[in-house]
Amino acid sequence: MSEKAGDVDLTGAKLNTGVWLVKVPKYLSHQWAKATGRGEVGKLRISKKGNQGKPEVSFTLNEELTAIEGIEDKTVSAPREHPLTMQTVGGQTLAVFTETSSGQSEERSDGGSSVSGAGAGPDKIALEGVVVQRADCRPAVSENYMKLKRLQIEESTKPIRLSQQLAKAVTNNYKPVANHAYNMEYERKKKEEGKRARADKQQVLDMLFSAFEKHQYYNIKDLVDITKQPVIYLKEILRDIGIYNVKGTHKNTWELKPEYRHYQGEEKVDE
Repeated sequence: MSEKAGDVDLTGAKLNTGVWLVKVPKYLSHQWAKATGRGEVGKLRISKKGNQGKPEVSFTLNEELTAIEGIEDKTVSAPREHPLTMQTVGGQTLAVFTETSSGQSEERSDGGSSVSGAGAGPDKIALEGVVVQRADCRPAVSENYMKLKRLQIEESTKPIRLSQQLAKAVTNNYKPVANHAYNMEYERKKKEEGKRARADKQQVLDMLFSAFEKHQYYNIKDLVDITKQPVIYLKEILRDIGIYNVKGTHKNTWELKPEYRHYQGEEKVDE
């Protein structure tokens, strides 16, 4: 029902009119929506065996509404026979109401007319009848029904993402490369350091002292170029004789410890 509140029209309410509340399979309601003309979807058969027996109720779907399309791109036939399992209302009071909006008229399935749509007037709610019987409409087990259920299960378990083989390479995206530039640069440096043989420690110290006589501060790259030694080996020696500046004007550079300096006459720049 609409959220707009409307008065319940009880004029001519058929309180004695009994209606059935029937639960049907989803595929059956979809097939009913395809009905044309006056909306006839099938026939309801009620039979009773003997005076004491309960009535047997079944629904037969119209032949032209049995074709179900769209399941795995196949067309299958819906079962026609549907026996109804009858149930009691169970002490509940259930009723059926119709709701119409003024402003637009539409034809009802029973051949009459009703008012619907977004009209200017308020909604009208009318009582049509009271539920006197509940039932479940279930398909009879048949070959068509088993095939339908199998296809429905396969459709529901089908993965959303599927692998697809490309007929040709995609050219509007990034192409894969055998090796990236930064990997090649890393390999080059690794090979270059691997070729450097470790010189005698005293020989390296002599080269370092000679360099620091010319300049007070060096970064590690410059010292590697001067000594031609592996970085790890060079840092081990520098820790013995040098100080690494982590801040100040000469951040990330090395200088000699005070006891090893040969430029005492020079004024050291304060950090």
